[in-house]
Amino acid sequence: MLVDKTMSRRTFLLGAVSTTAVLAGCVSQRDITPIVPPAPTKPPVQDGPYTVAELEAMYGPVEDNGYMIPAVPYQQIDPIYYRQRVIDPTGEAPGTVVVDTPNRFLYLVEPDGTAMRYGVGIGRAGFSWGGNGVIKWKQEWPKWFPPAEMIERDPKLKEYSEKNGGMPAGLMNPLGARALYIFENGKDTLYRVHGNPDWTSIGKAVSSGCIRMINQDVIDLYNRVDNLPTPIVVYQ
Repeated sequence: MLVDKTMSRRTFLLGAVSTTAVLAGCVSQRDITPIVPPAPTKPPVQDGPYTVAELEAMYGPVEDNGYMIPAVPYQQIDPIYYRQRVIDPTGEAPGTVVVDTPNRFLYLVEPDGTAMRYGVGIGRAGFSWGGNGVIKWKQEWPKWFPPAEMIERDPKLKEYSEKNGGMPAGLMNPLGARALYIFENGKDTLYRVHGNPDWTSIGKAVSSGCIRMINQDVIDLYNRVDNLPTPIVVYQ
């Protein structure tokens, strides 16, 4: 399945943050005005439609590290956001992860002129950083540490503070089955690519989180990003 599209480059850099914030998770450091996405992208030009068996294999239930990830009702997701191999539109070096924030796509560039493309959802913190960085660390079934400002808004989250050990890994953890942590100039950007139990956020801008992926897709990406640090480019 191949599709070719162009991608504009507009980036801005977020200032360095404290290394003590590494555990905080997806945190917006300032008020962010969401970017209005462009007109909907045309459906991909496919070699042929996915078969039901292929979609069931991609988005069916998965047992992973003792957790049973439920099936995703892929019929309710725009097919453009299904995981698929496409013609690389980024021009970046093979092995680079590229996040096209306005169009809600994440690419992993491959060495033969193609890229694996995934649909993503963008949380408010997903607009807080753009530019060039590296995925320096990745984790399976990570804990989640809500930032202080989130706890202040919702005191019930205090039980998951850093002091109290965070929210344990699990199906309802906001970071999902995997998290990839992005650094710039040796500093944690507080920007993550992570799994997400809410498949309805794919292709949308939502109120919280960074770059959200379907758990089945973030596991696939995690397994392909196997050479750390991995370069990542985020287009805003």
